[in-house]
Amino acid sequence: MKIYFTLTGTDYYHGKDYLKNGMRIKLIKEPDNPYDSEAIRVEMAPLSKIGYVANSTKTVIGDSWSAGRMYDHIGKKADAVVKLVTERGVLCKVCKKSLR
Repeated sequence: MKIYFTLTGTDYYHGKDYLKNGMRIKLIKEPDNPYDSEAIRVEMAPLSKIGYVANSTKTVIGDSWSAGRMYDHIGKKADAVVKLVTERGVLCKVCKKSLR
């Protein structure tokens, strides 16, 4: 199974101009997030939080997965890779070893 998702919210943190194809990122579930119980935070060293996995029809690009859809397919943490940076958002892929 391949899971592609949209990284969103980058404008609230460090922007997305530095993101390039192949960069590794970390996914961390935030079940106590006050806005979304299925929130998945996205981090990249050394910047820490760089955004979230999109979880709204307004922020998910194309057929990429939402945070809610992929929530049960990953553990508390997962590895992912940036695949494509677009004007609308950043498309990423969950690494196979991180899938349940």
